[in-house]
Amino acid sequence: MSKPYVIGMDMGGTNTVFGIVDARGHIIASDSIKTKKHSVFEDYIAELHDGVMRLIKANDLEDQIQGIGIGAPNGNYYTGEIQNAPNLPWGPNLPLAESISRSFDGIPVAVTNDANAAALGEMTYGAARGMKDFIMITLGTGVGSGIVVNGQLVYGHDGFAGELGHTIVKRTNGRLCGCGRVGCLEAYCSATGVARSAREFLEVRSEPSLLRNLQVEEITSKDVYDAAIAGDPLAKDIFDYTGTILGQAMADMVAFSSPQAFILFGGLAKSGDLLLKPLQDAFEKNLLPIYKGSVSILISELKEADAAVLGASALGWEAKYRYETPAAKTATEA
Repeated sequence: MSKPYVIGMDMGGTNTVFGIVDARGHIIASDSIKTKKHSVFEDYIAELHDGVMRLIKANDLEDQIQGIGIGAPNGNYYTGEIQNAPNLPWGPNLPLAESISRSFDGIPVAVTNDANAAALGEMTYGAARGMKDFIMITLGTGVGSGIVVNGQLVYGHDGFAGELGHTIVKRTNGRLCGCGRVGCLEAYCSATGVARSAREFLEVRSEPSLLRNLQVEEITSKDVYDAAIAGDPLAKDIFDYTGTILGQAMADMVAFSSPQAFILFGGLAKSGDLLLKPLQDAFEKNLLPIYKGSVSILISELKEADAAVLGASALGWEAKYRYETPAAKTATEA
C-alpha cells in the first residue's frame, strides 16, 4: 500500500516555497519560485504547478499526493482566497485554493494566513504538540499570530481573526503602522519595529553607540542584535524596550483566551535573553493574579528553513480530511 503525502506551500511576497511532506512531518523534497515573477496571476499558478510536478515526478510520487495546504498573506480559510494582500501585484481578491486545486486535477486545497499555518505546524510537529490552548506569535518583518482554543484555530466569522500584531499598544503618539493604524504592536515588536526604535533612540540620546557607525536609515534588527551582543548599552536598551512592550501585550492576550503557552517564532525570537528576559519580566508583572505561574513562554521547535512548509503541510492533511468527510463530499458534489 502506497504512503500518503501532502504538499505544503508558503507563499511570501518575494518567494513561494513548496515541499512534499509525509505523515510524520518529514520533508521529502522542497523547492521554490519567485512570487512576483509574473504580472498575471494565472501565469504564476502555471509556474507553481510545473515546479511542484517536477518535484513529485523526481521522487516517484505521482498519485500519492492527498492534499495541499497553503500559508499565504491575507489567506482566508473560509473562502480559499487571498484578500487585499498589500505585497502582491495581482488584485484584491485572488481565488488561490480554487486555482491550485484545478491545476492539480481536483486535489483538495486549504488556505490560511502564514501565522495560522505556523500555529498548525507547531501543534502538529513542534513545541505545541498535545496542547489544546496556545497562542503562536511570529516575530519577523511583521508580527503575526495564530490563536488555538480547545484544539481549534480561531478564524472568526470572516476568516481573519487573530491579528494580534495590529492591536494597539501605544494610544498616544504611537507610530504609524503599515496597516494604516497608529500604535500597533507590529510597529514596535517586529524586526522592522526594532530598527525604528534604534533610529529613535539614536536621535533622542547622546551617548556613544556602535550603531552610530552605521547609516541610520539602513540599520536593521540584526545590527541592533550584533551591537547588543558586543555589549553596547543603547542596543541593549532597545531590546529591553521591545521585550517590555511585547510582554505587556502578551499579558493582555492571556485575559481573553487563557492559553497554556505562547510559542514564539521568527528571527527576533532567536535573540535569547536580550529579548526574553525583559519580555518575561513585563509579562509576569502585568498578568492578572489568576493566571500567574500558569502560562509558559516557549521558543518554536521547528527549523526556520522548514517551518513554513511544515505549517502549510499540516493544513494539507486537514484539507484531505475535510474532503473525505461525508459533509465535504456532499458539498463538493452539490
